[in-house]
Amino acid sequence: MGFLDELAGGFAGKLFSGGDKNKIFESIIGLINNPQTGGLSGLVQMFKDKGLGDAMSSWISTGKNLPVSADQIKQALGSNQIQQISNNVGISQDEASTGLAGLLPEIIDKLTPDGKVPESDMLAQGLNMLKGKLFGG
Repeated sequence: MGFLDELAGGFAGKLFSGGDKNKIFESIIGLINNPQTGGLSGLVQMFKDKGLGDAMSSWISTGKNLPVSADQIKQALGSNQIQQISNNVGISQDEASTGLAGLLPEIIDKLTPDGKVPESDMLAQGLNMLKGKLFGG
């Protein structure tokens, strides 16, 4: 079973036990593609600034992904971002952080198959294609 099948088939639902899958994915797209934070490049920098550069680099590289904890996700993204995601999805902040800790490394890994952060236009196209495959939209 491929990554897209896993995500659509319940991987996201298991990590975000109480949330709507489409809202979960929309929140993650928003997080990765947010122009206010600099998109994926800005997200990479946020993780580096919070001491999580090694983890983020492992997700981008072609090697094994290093895990992160829910607390590390909270530290990297900040409470406002976690609150916004939890409100959008309809879950607690703890559930949002735990879900992101499990899902974000996989999504970033799949968006960077060549070990490089894609240009913003290519990233947006990839995210929209991924959304279309998962949710038909």
